[in-house]
Amino acid sequence: MGQQEDLTIGAFAKAAGVNVETIRFYQRRGLLPEPTRPLGGIRRYGAKDVARVRFIKSAQRLGFSLDEVAELLRLEDGAQCSEARALAEGKLTDIRERLEDLTRIEQALSRLVTRCRSKKGNVNCPLIDALQRQSVETP
Repeated sequence: MGQQEDLTIGAFAKAAGVNVETIRFYQRRGLLPEPTRPLGGIRRYGAKDVARVRFIKSAQRLGFSLDEVAELLRLEDGAQCSEARALAEGKLTDIRERLEDLTRIEQALSRLVTRCRSKKGNVNCPLIDALQRQSVETP
């Protein structure tokens, strides 16, 4: 694939590893420019478009929202590396907080499952009981 813009939207989507609706969605969100349609022709895409979609997908896999991806794309030229770093540091803090929350949830749920396993006979389920009382403790 050279610098020419010779890909139809279907070929572009396939090369980028997404579906056509994803391409259109990114265009509506302003993440991806929509090429002009030549008179009587179809829009064509090139390698830069494929690279941009791959950038978007990579950023999403790291947990960035589409709004955050838009900000990263704005900073893409590298001149604003400190702003990109600040955005990434904020995302890292958010992810660490979510990990702490998930750890607390995992521990509380693990305790409830253990209590459920220890109950025998015709007694209230500790999990259901705790949820009804809204007294699920987290460490």
